[in-house]
Amino acid sequence: MRTLIFIVCTIFTLNVFAEKLSYYGTVHDAYGIPLVGVNVMVKGAKSGTHTDFDGNFEIESKIGNTLVFTSIGYKTLELQLEKISKLDIILKEEVSDLEEIVITTQCFKREKKALGYAVSQATLSQSTSKNSNSISRVLSGKHSGVKITSQNGTTGSATNVLIRGVTSINGASQPLFVINGVAYDGSQLHQFNVANIDSNSIKNVTILKGDKAAELYGTAGKNGVVVITTKNGKINLEQLVSSQDSYAEIKENDFESTIIHPLSTFSIDVDKASYSNIRRMINKGQKIPKDAVKIEEMINYFDYDYPQPTNEHPFAIHNELIHTPWNTSTKLVKIGIQGKTYKNEDLPPSNLTFLIDVSGSMNASNKLGLLKSAFKLLVHQLRSIDKVSIVVYAGAAGVILKPTSGDNKEKILNALQYLEAGGSTAGGEGIELAYKLAQQHFIKNGNNRVILATDGDFNVGASSNKAMENLIIEKRKSGVFLSVLGFGYGNYKDSKLEILADKGNGNHAYIDTMQEAQRVFGQEFGGTLYTIAKDVKIQVEFNPAKVQAYRLIGYENRLLEDEDFIDDTKDAGELGSGHNVTALYEIIPAGIKHEFFKDTNNLKYTHTTPSENYSDELLTVKFRYKHPNATKSIEITHVVNDTVSASVSVDMSFASAVALFGMKLRDSKYHNQATIKDILSLAENGRGKDLKGYRAEFVRLVEATQ
Repeated sequence: MRTLIFIVCTIFTLNVFAEKLSYYGTVHDAYGIPLVGVNVMVKGAKSGTHTDFDGNFEIESKIGNTLVFTSIGYKTLELQLEKISKLDIILKEEVSDLEEIVITTQCFKREKKALGYAVSQATLSQSTSKNSNSISRVLSGKHSGVKITSQNGTTGSATNVLIRGVTSINGASQPLFVINGVAYDGSQLHQFNVANIDSNSIKNVTILKGDKAAELYGTAGKNGVVVITTKNGKINLEQLVSSQDSYAEIKENDFESTIIHPLSTFSIDVDKASYSNIRRMINKGQKIPKDAVKIEEMINYFDYDYPQPTNEHPFAIHNELIHTPWNTSTKLVKIGIQGKTYKNEDLPPSNLTFLIDVSGSMNASNKLGLLKSAFKLLVHQLRSIDKVSIVVYAGAAGVILKPTSGDNKEKILNALQYLEAGGSTAGGEGIELAYKLAQQHFIKNGNNRVILATDGDFNVGASSNKAMENLIIEKRKSGVFLSVLGFGYGNYKDSKLEILADKGNGNHAYIDTMQEAQRVFGQEFGGTLYTIAKDVKIQVEFNPAKVQAYRLIGYENRLLEDEDFIDDTKDAGELGSGHNVTALYEIIPAGIKHEFFKDTNNLKYTHTTPSENYSDELLTVKFRYKHPNATKSIEITHVVNDTVSASVSVDMSFASAVALFGMKLRDSKYHNQATIKDILSLAENGRGKDLKGYRAEFVRLVEATQ
């Protein structure tokens, strides 16, 4: 009997130690700053991973194995694995003993220690020409085994960097660039113009190849590593990245006369991509294009304390009126919509089709790599009644996973894990196949949705936005909704993704970090995937006895004709479970002289005398919406009186801060010379409880732009 017990215990113990677990966590320095590109390997194994832009990593291993963390400038750390899967790793700095090529404005200097490769010396001329001081000129031909060429032979184009001994017979193999501790892999080098780095700003450069590169950077360093440190620890990313991001042009809304244009009509917008995209650019020190700033998406990124609906409608309406914080002669009115929140277990069954871009432009850690990690969060939310299909597209489209129950998470995750990028972008073929699959497995009264994940660089028909728009309009007739997730930068096509989401009865989010993925797929799972009202339109009628002029802040790409409001064939925005939508109007009260509004002549044929029957009313808001499966809209009305709030609410103060920041980024003529200090004051007054820290993050972003 004792022998049997011993055997059982032994088998159990062996099984525990043989079981592979998923270990994840963050690597940072002693100051709490996340470390990018840290190599994470299982001791004795040949494969591993490295930390992403937020210092995060994930790796599978067994209890008892040892993880090894290595990075240039930091002491190697070894950690024996236990049952606990979440790890918090701190690396300590050390003085590097690597041989360096030290570049100054005069010459290269060779250090005493060696890595096993030759380092040549060269002297730079003191020419005032930009090209003569280019780092590409310094490295190409000056250091043995390094060759730099233009990708297309034209001046200013991105560059190919080759390190002798690691090139491939199948084509150029780009090395890993590590610039001031930030890693840029070879797939991102199509965005790089190394020739633009002025050698005068460089403190030192280290060239690694062979075993040493692999030892420090794992598979990411297989083609060699170029480590660059600047004198001030900073570098202008705009000099490095040849950005081909594209955004639709935005013409800022002006003040409108209530006598001539008493109605303001627009579609709601629950998209939040603009804010996370702007956040990414601020964090990377990049200049923000004006058309990347969509103020309504910035405002709607944040949750507001709007009460849940209590009647038969799936949303509740709220309003507030204050004196405009940035202009004492105007007033600011907030109109808020709160969608009904459903628990995940109460949502109808989902028929989800993942449509994933695996073309060559997605071959980067912040694109396909981040995408796979993000989708894992969604998969873990699935129930047995949900099913998932996966369609991919590159040079062609194909089904890599037929409809699979949410119970079989391992099968779904395995299909995601083996995705690799390469080839052209047959987006139209992918969309056709994804919708076809979704329709074949359509769930009546369920949540039928295609989730497109891409950087937006894809072709439909003749590659025109119009061809793409027509395709999506035709596909939405099937009753299948569309969610669009944007990834990456340098080639991000926001303009295309906005059209897809807008015309596909869906929403658009930009995922720049795993934290953002957690918000989209974790905290807002229902809102991202389940529509409670579609074609939601808002029409505001202003009382000319109270309002001389008005302007809608943001929503420029969502404006509708006044007659579209009652036209049920006109498409508008969708509202998801738990979503809230906020719109701000700046109004000029009747009788107030204002620099941004000029009087007009009286009309000859139109009666323009304001009515005196509604002396207390400032405006009337009308809403139209359809239930998800309906074709006829429902209208509700809400009156806003001309009563300024005795005190400004926390949410109103914060929404005002976000709007003012957006105007500042767009260099709007309407921000009335407001300063960053003014924005921060509003934001601090509007932080409230801020349980998830999003408002505190906004404050840090504003401070970073000073």
